[in-house]
Amino acid sequence: MSKVAIIGATTWGNTLGRLLANKEIEINVWARTEAKARELRQEQQNHLPKTASTECLSFTSHIDEALHSAQFVICAVPAQRMRQNMKLLSSRLDASMILVSVAKGLEAETGKRMSEVMVEEVAQMSTEKICALSGPNLSGEISQGLPATSVIAGHDIEVARKTQELLDSPNFSVFVSDDIVGVELCGALKNVIALGAGMMDGLDLGNNAKAAYITLGWNEVVSLGIALGAKTSTFYGLAGLGDLIATGNSPLSRNHYVGYELGKGRSLGDITASMAHVAEGIDTTIAAHRLVNKLGLKAPIINLVYSVLFESLSPVEISTRFKNGLKPESIV
Repeated sequence: MSKVAIIGATTWGNTLGRLLANKEIEINVWARTEAKARELRQEQQNHLPKTASTECLSFTSHIDEALHSAQFVICAVPAQRMRQNMKLLSSRLDASMILVSVAKGLEAETGKRMSEVMVEEVAQMSTEKICALSGPNLSGEISQGLPATSVIAGHDIEVARKTQELLDSPNFSVFVSDDIVGVELCGALKNVIALGAGMMDGLDLGNNAKAAYITLGWNEVVSLGIALGAKTSTFYGLAGLGDLIATGNSPLSRNHYVGYELGKGRSLGDITASMAHVAEGIDTTIAAHRLVNKLGLKAPIINLVYSVLFESLSPVEISTRFKNGLKPESIV
């Protein structure tokens, strides 16, 4: 029986932990502090019935305990903390483990994908033993037992299939892809588009304008993805279009929420200060803005989202610019 370490007691990490424990797989979730680990143990004791699955799920603040005998290490930390967590894990991982990223973001400073960060920080880990999971996965729905699908991608398709076998369950169907570049970019960049979609909703611009915005914005994402070596087809599959539909429209989406509140006139600082969890699209917008400019791509919508977040452009300007014919050249 496989043993799994989940690095990061995030909402998504805990959801995956429960999902795997329901398959009676032994799961150790690592929390950064003992207080957090204790809180999660107490929550489990108070709110979940004692079953074989709950016995399989444990929480610890001791990293070596979490990693002991693990065949799979799932990294569920926010994208901007991936590098520091990989530094912490580096000496404790061995080449036999399969390392899985479930973070949906790009490193703001470098624009790098999470699997690239992993390779840089864990010298003994080969690229072939690293996978990435992404798809239309709103953790709130999955926690309720509602059906969902996802995509596991890796350079080595056999390693990806082993990870698929681990994760796949009746209410969580997992597909396999060899396009890890595309799957990671889809998961990260759809958050940038979702921020703008939330702004459109917050401004009450209607579904017609939002549909135009999402379509034009996704075209920019596809162009960026191709320039970075991804397959076009990935952007129109579950990891791309599927995740975009979920994240760009659901009130459960943190990135849509941030955009919506910006559209209603709140400041970014005020919004993020009131949130208990990270909206990955904020920092990923920095990375996307830098990448499109570095590559010389036309990306007026990505740049527009960046301007609202970081250059004090009023979201109301979105309305003004979209009334100007909905043409990409009018959004500069």
